Amino acid sequence: MSSPAVVFGGPSPEHDVSILTGLQAAHTLAEGGPPVLAIYWAKTGDFFSVDPGLEGEAFLDGTPRGAKELRLVASPGGGFISGKGGLLGKERPLDISGIVNCCHGGPGEDGTLQAAFDLAGLAYTGPGVAAAGVGMDKLAFGGAVAAAGLPALPRALVEPGRAAPWAAPGPYIVKPRFGGSSIGIEVVEDWATACALAGSSVHLRRGAVAEPYRPESYDLNIGVRTWPGLQFSAIERPLRSPGSGEILGYKDKYIGGEGMASAPRELPADIPEALEKGVRDAAASVAILALVRGVARIDFLVDDGNWYVNEVNTIPGSLARYLWVDPAPVPFATLLADLLEEARRRPPFRPDATGADGLLLRSASSIAKKLG
Repeated sequence: MSSPAVVFGGPSPEHDVSILTGLQAAHTLAEGGPPVLAIYWAKTGDFFSVDPGLEGEAFLDGTPRGAKELRLVASPGGGFISGKGGLLGKERPLDISGIVNCCHGGPGEDGTLQAAFDLAGLAYTGPGVAAAGVGMDKLAFGGAVAAAGLPALPRALVEPGRAAPWAAPGPYIVKPRFGGSSIGIEVVEDWATACALAGSSVHLRRGAVAEPYRPESYDLNIGVRTWPGLQFSAIERPLRSPGSGEILGYKDKYIGGEGMASAPRELPADIPEALEKGVRDAAASVAILALVRGVARIDFLVDDGNWYVNEVNTIPGSLARYLWVDPAPVPFATLLADLLEEARRRPPFRPDATGADGLLLRSASSIAKKLG
């Protein structure tokens, strides 16, 4: 009998947070439902089948005891393969009805894993390849938002030796171009420091972007889900922990035992009606623009009464389950069931070779002549 699977972990700075999200999903799916397959993606890039009832501490030293190695085969009839190959070994693909993708950041959220699932013909939750790529690239997403006419933060590429794009002297926020969470984000005083940081930080090696720093600004987030129809959650205002830094950081978001679900927040946010309407209308536009699928979180920045689209988190921490409190609560079990239903019924990728009818090949002369 086919079973739902949860994939979590991955070679990403958000590896630990992904474990928490994945275990939350696995525990919930296991309550009264069919057997659940828990698939751990190690920091090394290897996949393992693990007990879905494990707690986070089982992964402190890496792959937990009793784990069984898997291979991911990205071809039709492939998928996750268990067992050993060779003359005496037997291999078999796991019978998976749908995958809940709980991998935050890195190749689990940027389209890499999604492409492998597409080639293997696996049903999975969350963004497809194109949506994952746009959502992970802060520069591309910011450009798309601005081109759509939505209020967007001024954002520029940072490289050693690159001239400052703005007349304002600083300070600036420097962020990884490809990354989620708040890992690698720093406030710097001037452009020269931003460029130096881009050349030295391990978190910025794939690229960096900068924005003017707004010390009086605050964040607003809203959840969106696309099955059984387009729906939006209550709006939250994340809160900073006492003694935290200049920006809403990784500690504020995640160091609370349950990932984002235990972070301090005001929910629903106590904001003016006009601001709430503007955020909700913009979120609807972003959901379409960014090809949102599954459950996502759209983040805004509010400064001096003005709001700006900041980013879209296509696989948010705890799958944004904590946001669905108003107007009607959505239990986590329902959220997961809807995600899996969408994964099976609305795949983001369908192979289509329409138009490749051989006419061009029949009319082509010798390749050698064409190269001569």
